[in-house]
Amino acid sequence: MPALNLANCWKEIYLFIISLSAGCLFNYKLLRIFRDYAPKFVCLNYHLDIYRKFFSVKRNLLFNNNTTTEEFDTRFSSYLAGLIEGDGTIIVPKRERSPKGDLYYPSIQILFDSRDFPLALILQSKLNHGSISKRKGSNAYVLTINKLEGILLIANVINGYMRTPKICALHRLIDWLNSRFGRKLLNIEKKNKDISNIDSNSWLAGFIDGDGHFSVRTTLGSRACAPKIECKFELTQRQNDHNNENNLEYLSLIAEFLSSTVKEIRMNKPKPEYRVRTTNVNSNFILVKYLEKYPLYSSKYLNYKDWIKVLSYFEAKNHTKPESIKAIVEIKSQMNNERTEFNWDHLNNFYNLYK
Repeated sequence: MPALNLANCWKEIYLFIISLSAGCLFNYKLLRIFRDYAPKFVCLNYHLDIYRKFFSVKRNLLFNNNTTTEEFDTRFSSYLAGLIEGDGTIIVPKRERSPKGDLYYPSIQILFDSRDFPLALILQSKLNHGSISKRKGSNAYVLTINKLEGILLIANVINGYMRTPKICALHRLIDWLNSRFGRKLLNIEKKNKDISNIDSNSWLAGFIDGDGHFSVRTTLGSRACAPKIECKFELTQRQNDHNNENNLEYLSLIAEFLSSTVKEIRMNKPKPEYRVRTTNVNSNFILVKYLEKYPLYSSKYLNYKDWIKVLSYFEAKNHTKPESIKAIVEIKSQMNNERTEFNWDHLNNFYNLYK
């Protein structure tokens, strides 16, 4: 995709199919964005004639004894699991019907910063499911999967790749699906947490795209004080999630992988947090080695690439030289919330659902 200047531009960034039949959209459009005025609602649906015949057509979404005709790409599966655990929600109804008698259905939602709208689109297209809507009152989009075919697909894709307490929500969803359609038809196994090494798959990359942060700090100081330059990566999570499940276990594994520690912060607040932060150049390069193998796909990829440029000055041990500081300050001025141009070429290499 071409570079996208969110400050002032019209850009065709994606081609998608929508339809308008019994509430479903049916048309062929080019999506354009002008500044922040992106579409309020996007619905992607390929091969509607197939999806209307759920359990009647042998397609990739149908599971017989918990197997598929095609094998999922483990990179896609682990990345999606990490992304959902970083900034997603699995909603499973506790009751079958509402007081008015309406049936309750589960839902899977993934939150994206407004800058990451192209990632939401590409993920939607790979899954062939979901709708994207602008979240009211915030600079964010939500990819929501409500259709049972899509929920069944995602449950099988991420099953076995979860590492956080959100696995409990996935297991509740699997119980709901097995109960809804009968174990003779589905019988989805509730797989345990992934206990493989953090660097064995792309889970951490997905989790970072959801909740990670790359930062450069420059304290120029006075004549009496030497300038201070810091290049760090950090993850911050609530100590206990909304189900009162503690997040220390998996954060400790991430910290161990990065040769770092988990620190308690905001202890005087109602919702204290844990923080994992790289503490030195060696710790940073452990992360670099991993992300070169399992890349990021959100706009954080661009921040990561700038972060690496700054890290190279540390590696050469010349980051305190005046000319280096000037270059670092310039790089920092275009990172994170200061970024105005976005190049999405890296999405061309996004994983496919199947091998």
